Amino acid sequence: MKGHTRVQRQPLENALVVEGGAMRGIFTAGVLDVFLERRFNPFALYIGVSAGASNIAAYLAEMRGRSRRIYTELSGRPEFISVSRFLRGGHMMDLDWMWDITISLMRLDLAAIYAKGRPFLVGLTDVASGTPIYHETSAGNLEHLLKASSALPVFYRDFPVVDGRRVTDGGVSDPIPVAEAIRRGARRIMVIRSRPRGFRRRRDLSSYFVSWFLQRHSGLRATILNQNRIYNEAVSIIHDPPAGVSIVEVCPPPGFRLGRFSTAPAELEEGYAQGRAQAEGAIARWGRP
Repeated sequence: MKGHTRVQRQPLENALVVEGGAMRGIFTAGVLDVFLERRFNPFALYIGVSAGASNIAAYLAEMRGRSRRIYTELSGRPEFISVSRFLRGGHMMDLDWMWDITISLMRLDLAAIYAKGRPFLVGLTDVASGTPIYHETSAGNLEHLLKASSALPVFYRDFPVVDGRRVTDGGVSDPIPVAEAIRRGARRIMVIRSRPRGFRRRRDLSSYFVSWFLQRHSGLRATILNQNRIYNEAVSIIHDPPAGVSIVEVCPPPGFRLGRFSTAPAELEEGYAQGRAQAEGAIARWGRP
């Protein structure tokens, strides 16, 4: 479950944990753009999954507006999301196209990310066992890990390979990796979610739909059918953390309209603005003892 990462020798007391959520991640983009404008980065450890990891990468690269541009200019294009292509046996979300075009147009400043010398972990899901892997990133592997962590099973038809293991979207096995941050020594944690605070996950039709396609992958299939429990346990930790741990939770407001595959420009811009609106309060709450 610990994956191919180095265990830190020193406690990393301040951590940033970011949930994924595909297009819902534009909320996080708004939050982190304000953090960049305010030069707010008190964290020593970063853990993200799926779109959350990509948002952290842009934040560490200090590329304000990069994530917003990806969501509003690229993510709604049919080259990326296409129901008709999916029904013909292709990708619903073509990550190959998305990674090629983002690297071409606005590649991450890898030198800036790793000049900080702070560990940045990306969550993945092992296909064979269905368990989480927390992989430490570097300039040499970050782009591949970000793509692998976003490879939503079934909707992206391939399983990327990392260290000889087939992996899939990190949000499947640990959508909000706050427990991992605590395990690594974090005692003050900011968690940016892509769902309103009151959201609790229930097993829905999409879980049965995806699990039907994965009958040959029993470990991954079992995890998908158990996602509601995994998600809700993470939320319980956020709202009732262990002794000695304090958590600042940043969430979209009630009525947040975005879903995983939302592409309407007005809704995306609204989600970005909602993230920006929450950022100042998050900074203020972090500063309180």
